[in-house]
Amino acid sequence: MQRDERFDRAERIIQVGFWVNAVLMAMKLAAGHWGHSDAVFADGVESACDFVAIGSTMVALKLGRQPCDENHPYGHGRAESLAALLIGLVIGITGVWILYDAMQTIVHHEFRSPGWIAVAAAAATIVIKGWLYRYSATTGTQLESPSLLAIAQDHRKDALTSIATLAGVLGAFFGWGIMDPLAAGFTALFILHIGWQTLSGACHDLMDGTVHGEYIQEITALAEAVPHVEEVHEIRARRSGQYIIIDLKLEMDPQMTVKQSHDVATEVKRQIFEQFQNVGDVMIHINPHAEEHEDLIRL
Repeated sequence: MQRDERFDRAERIIQVGFWVNAVLMAMKLAAGHWGHSDAVFADGVESACDFVAIGSTMVALKLGRQPCDENHPYGHGRAESLAALLIGLVIGITGVWILYDAMQTIVHHEFRSPGWIAVAAAAATIVIKGWLYRYSATTGTQLESPSLLAIAQDHRKDALTSIATLAGVLGAFFGWGIMDPLAAGFTALFILHIGWQTLSGACHDLMDGTVHGEYIQEITALAEAVPHVEEVHEIRARRSGQYIIIDLKLEMDPQMTVKQSHDVATEVKRQIFEQFQNVGDVMIHINPHAEEHEDLIRL
């Protein structure tokens, strides 16, 4: 898949989520206010906070698709991880706010009886957000896009919390007023959990955390299968937005010429690019096989 195609697919999905979220936000805020439901209104406030997250992701994708330049020789992919970090923070802050508000309502016994419009809004959110989650998660997984996967988790969070919201609104609708703020509090716990997952994943990428072990093993096996590569001495991989940057140390026959070893390294890189569409760059260092050598590093 070409670079521009990858970013175009991600951007289309995020734009769909942006406008659908706008409609849901207006619907839930109105339904929560006129339907007298704290849980549904809190859900609407949460959707309003999502605007910040989705808007930042759209900006991050525009930045991330820019090619390398003099000031950013490794590209601009980290903009996506920064967006995921912001999304995680927004989700977490929203969760704290909703939890506090629900606790205040319970402590002061300020229960209200919600109307049917609040019930309908909660039910509609479950269906729409569930569809958006599957739509975003499928493409986000294919592209391995941190920001798109974070948006998918945000949609998943909305779908799950709306289930709790619906249960609480139905309970309050039939006379158990405490069910509405309890649902809002339960919603807040889901929000905090997903916010932590998103935040920790973004921090992992921004701090050059390694990719999962199976990926490393597959790259190692591919490189060692190339003729004249005696062994992969060391491999490291880190994420930059939708792409993976790999550092490889290959051991080869010390009698090979510079030209021969260069050709082998080029073949290794070519095969990695062919079989792993999300690899952005491969940096290769060559060591003499079966000879003592010193690897200088300061980290």
